[in-house]
Amino acid sequence: MIVNTLSIAGTDPSGGAGMQADLKTFSALGAYGLSVITALLAQNTQGVAGIHQISGDFVAKQLEVLFDDVRVDSVKIGMLGNTEVIRAVAGALKHYRPPYIVLDPVMVATSGDRLLAPDAVAVLRDELLPLVDLITPNLPEAARLLGENEATSEEEMLDQLEKLHRLSAGVLIKGGHLHGNESVDLLMIDGTTTRLGSPRVKTQNTHGTGCTLSAGIAALRPQRPDWVSAVSDAKNYLTTALAASEVLKVGHGSGPVHHFHALWPS
Repeated sequence: MIVNTLSIAGTDPSGGAGMQADLKTFSALGAYGLSVITALLAQNTQGVAGIHQISGDFVAKQLEVLFDDVRVDSVKIGMLGNTEVIRAVAGALKHYRPPYIVLDPVMVATSGDRLLAPDAVAVLRDELLPLVDLITPNLPEAARLLGENEATSEEEMLDQLEKLHRLSAGVLIKGGHLHGNESVDLLMIDGTTTRLGSPRVKTQNTHGTGCTLSAGIAALRPQRPDWVSAVSDAKNYLTTALAASEVLKVGHGSGPVHHFHALWPS
């Protein structure tokens, strides 16, 4: 049976992040992509020029008609933007209870542009995190969720991992902002910690890496026996997509990863 995976996210006209990256990732990893749009962005590889926020009521309507018609096997949540949309999504998750839910707590774009209203951080933490199965913050996002300084070592990452695990069933803290030849992520599921390391890929094509990883996990979780294998395989997919990204020539800023590296001719 082909998996149906839903992305709840904003758009990216340049195709490297957001909804477009999610749908590409789902397809590359053997899942059928569904989508509910939360915001329309005027965005390219260099930054965000404008955001048109979709109302919470319309997000709720999109979710209602989709869940009433289509079997949803897993959900990836990305940019939500404000409190109204967060609460609309939380209400739908409580009502429909999809099997697997992955939340990428998108707050700031790769370019540095803010994608979540400051007053919405607490609502995201207190009302949405308890409903999802796995959150995938990078180091700045983990720090903001906890109201702490950003981790600068694996030891500090582990401390924040344990604190976030009190707020959500599963946590994957991404260590891409650290330095060194290895890119280390820390996963905690049911109190058990797994260290996931991979060679650090030297490239400026990092636009949408967080979207791609979380989308990969959501697509693979119904196809894998457990969270560890789903996260590990999604991380391997992202690493190879980063390594292959130089063949793409998209924009003048931080380019996209190559989502279809295994399917397109090199």
